[in-house]
Amino acid sequence: MNILIGNQKGGVGKSTLTVCAANYLTLAKQKEAIILDMDYQQSISQKYQKAKLLENTEPYEVLQANLEDYSLLSNALSQNANAAILIDLPGKLDDDGLIPVFTSADLVICPFSYDEFTFESTILFSVVLKKVNPKARVFFIPNRIKANAKFEIMEEVNLQLQKFGTLTAAIPDRVDFQRITTYQTPLSLLPVLAPVFEQIFDKSLWNK
Repeated sequence: MNILIGNQKGGVGKSTLTVCAANYLTLAKQKEAIILDMDYQQSISQKYQKAKLLENTEPYEVLQANLEDYSLLSNALSQNANAAILIDLPGKLDDDGLIPVFTSADLVICPFSYDEFTFESTILFSVVLKKVNPKARVFFIPNRIKANAKFEIMEEVNLQLQKFGTLTAAIPDRVDFQRITTYQTPLSLLPVLAPVFEQIFDKSLWNK
C-alpha cells in the first residue's frame, strides 16, 4: 500500500505525521512500514540517522529519495506487498515528477490548519490529486489546532474539504510533538493520535 502524506502548504506538520503514522503502524498494529523521505528538508532522514547513532532499534527503514528515483524505488518496494510505504511529499506541486507519485497512491493523508492560506493550498493540492488519481482515498487531518480557532471558519473549511475526502478527528497543538522520534511516540500523544489513525487505517485497503 502506497500512502502519501502531503499538502501544497508547508508547516502543517506532514513530516511529523508521517513519523507518527509509521510508529503507529509498526508499534501498535504490527504492520511492516517503510518511509520514503521526499521532502526537501529531509527532516525524517535526520531523525532516523540520529536514532541509529544512539543505537536504538529502528522499527522501520527510512530511505532518502527524490522524484527522479521514484520509479526505480517504487518497482523495488512493490515486491513487498505486505509493507505500508509512507511517502513524505515535497511541499510544491510545480514538478511533473510528482505525477507518477500521485498515480501510485492508494491512500492520501493531508494535514491542514484552519487559516486562509493553508485552506487555499489544501484545496489546490486536492484538486490536482483528484485529477491525477481520482481513485485514491483521501483523509484530511486538522492538525496543530489551537484553542482559539474560530468555529465559523472551521465549519466552512470542513464543508469544502469533505467534497474531496474524509475529515478525521482534530489533533491539537501540543509541545510533546517535538519529542517524536523514528523509534517511538511519546505516550502522552497516543490519546490524541490513536482516534485519527484508527479512523484512517480501519477504513483502509487492508480491511477491504
